Amino acid sequence: MSDVAVPLAPLRATPWTAYTTLVRWQTAQIGTTLLPLVVVVQALMAAGLIIGFGFLIPDIDRATALHLSTGAPTILLLTVGLVIVPQSVAQARANGTFAYQRSLPVARPLVLLADLTVWSVVALPSVAVAVVVASLRYDLALSFDWPLLVAIAVLVTVTATAVGYMIAVILPPLLAQLISQVLVFFVLLFSPISFPASQLPTWFQTVHDWLPVRPAADLLRAGLASGVYQPATRDLLVLLAWCAVGVLVSVRALIKRG
Repeated sequence: MSDVAVPLAPLRATPWTAYTTLVRWQTAQIGTTLLPLVVVVQALMAAGLIIGFGFLIPDIDRATALHLSTGAPTILLLTVGLVIVPQSVAQARANGTFAYQRSLPVARPLVLLADLTVWSVVALPSVAVAVVVASLRYDLALSFDWPLLVAIAVLVTVTATAVGYMIAVILPPLLAQLISQVLVFFVLLFSPISFPASQLPTWFQTVHDWLPVRPAADLLRAGLASGVYQPATRDLLVLLAWCAVGVLVSVRALIKRG
């Protein structure tokens, strides 16, 4: 169990009081020093992805630079949700903190909602950093669709976090951490985020049509460069479906295992 002291919500606490208490606790669990560090690391990773990947492509043209730059934010959001979150939850399960948290007199879906909130706050600033670095590095003039960009950035973050949370609560902690490590390579090297899907074999393109990674990247890309890329309704439906599955399975696991 964690040594972090947290004021427990009373039995008759309002949902809002319970939620804010859980958010404070989750923030304290990550650590007042570690939390800003995670945000800084995400920002450095945003710059590293855009600049570093650019070195791999000699004489990069503007179209390729735009595709790379608008894909980097998706990689960052997915990394938080599919890698950092499962490892954090798996560690909490292993040391008993997670079980104690679920024993509190609050609705268990609020436990998930609090985690989604905290990790979203950690992940989203990296999108802004990636946009600024891309604009400076490649002299890109991005055309923002702000309503789409904000909505999709939040949806991608929540989806990735919910799926990562689902992995952590339905699998043994060590296996969850192992899978999260594998997902890093899958997202970085085998997902059409920084490169067009047409470069993959046809069968693998079909697989990605049903996974959340490519739809997330294309929707976020449409929000960042609306003059070049257009959102697809099917991508939105796929992303919403994965978000719903992640949330429902996580909540069911929270209730069932308590």
